[in-house]
Amino acid sequence: MQTNRRDFLKGTLWMGATAALAGYAAHAATKAAPGAMSGFAVAPISRVRVGVVGLGMRGPGAVHRLASIPGVEVAALCDLYPQRVAAQQAWLKENGKPAAREYSGEEGWKAMCESDLDLVYVVTPWHLHAKIGLYAMDCGKHTAIEVPSAMNLDECWALVEKAEATGRHCMQLENCCYGEIEMLTLNLVRQGKLGDLVHGEGAYIHDLRDLNFLDPAQGGYQNYWRLRWNRDHFGNPYPTHGLLPIMQAMNVNRGDKFDYLTCVSSDEKGMTAYAKVKYGEDSWQANLHPQCGDMSTTVIRTALGRTIMVQHDVTSARPYSRINLLSGTQGCLNDYPFRIALAEKPGDPAHQWFDEEQTKRVIEEYKHPLWKVAGDLAVKMGGHGGMDFLMDLRLCYCLQNGLPLDMDVYDLATSCSLCELCERSARNRGASQDVPDFTRGAWKTMKPLGIESVDLEKFGIFSVERDDSQLNV
Repeated sequence: MQTNRRDFLKGTLWMGATAALAGYAAHAATKAAPGAMSGFAVAPISRVRVGVVGLGMRGPGAVHRLASIPGVEVAALCDLYPQRVAAQQAWLKENGKPAAREYSGEEGWKAMCESDLDLVYVVTPWHLHAKIGLYAMDCGKHTAIEVPSAMNLDECWALVEKAEATGRHCMQLENCCYGEIEMLTLNLVRQGKLGDLVHGEGAYIHDLRDLNFLDPAQGGYQNYWRLRWNRDHFGNPYPTHGLLPIMQAMNVNRGDKFDYLTCVSSDEKGMTAYAKVKYGEDSWQANLHPQCGDMSTTVIRTALGRTIMVQHDVTSARPYSRINLLSGTQGCLNDYPFRIALAEKPGDPAHQWFDEEQTKRVIEEYKHPLWKVAGDLAVKMGGHGGMDFLMDLRLCYCLQNGLPLDMDVYDLATSCSLCELCERSARNRGASQDVPDFTRGAWKTMKPLGIESVDLEKFGIFSVERDDSQLNV
């Protein structure tokens, strides 16, 4: 049975979310056709003027990458704290870039969105992502939002409806879709080397206990949005890193869709044990009692009968992993470490992982064209091994050349819907949850993501051996 939007909102755990966003949904003046943002493109923007809001942990890196892309100007900087804005303004000056307009304070982002920009790039705490994105689109700006871009179903629907009504791009900044192995995987899938896909696995496994607690001298957990989320919520609050690359490979929203999911979570132990050792048995950190379990495991079934497992664990002493596994009728691969097994021909078994030499040949032969063209430049420019830069490069290339973006608002909403759906399921003994169809049926005719690249000469880049300061021309 198809469940509609309002059914999902009944009994929601997210108190106040509906009321807070009702004004945005009601403001939509027009109602676009379902799936209107699939393959959507706007007229080429020869010089992309970007405003970056959120200059704490990841924002400065975004400023530096964007300002280094030819044809892109970081025209505005915004943060709650003016000293952060001043620091990035100083960087722009030191690197010969034009000065940016400065905005700060609790609602400085509103004035920034209202200014003369093409793109609002949102790198703030989670609870502000959708709010700023909605306002930016209301102001006629395209928006790119860090992950997760929405924290509940109402925010997901509001972003979908706003993008459709305003005809503005709303892209989730999922850098893992531009990782070298993830893009290699996509190319292998598109070349049919794995056969018909059956199952995928993705994860965000990362020891982030220090990142959650930060410095208690700054005011305690009241000021820490990530820690507050762990305290108040259950399930998987950060699903996109492991999920979106699998979605792209499986053509979710582009020939397939999520049908339903179930989620179970362990108890929380890691953060409390860590806090007792680092801060003491009687500290507020040791007595916070976070609800978010150490390990959350979600299983999704799609309309075409595929399955996906998604895991989240940022509080255990475990090495980093995104798993990145895909299994099909003719082969299987996974990352961490990278391994691949392919049948020699359809119908043959693939009993053993390829040896080192075979694996190297596959990596070289099926390297994604974007990594072939711009991989060396991306590694030079940095950002999680280069994938952050490739994400920004493709985004700006598409805007400058009037092309559809690699990820649309339906991808954003579908992946972020897990934030609420996983919590609902995990709090109810793993009860099955229907996943909304944000395309409203248009997934049946949407075209899959192709093997896309960039033409560096259109950026005026002819050699990756140039000094970084020579990139922006």
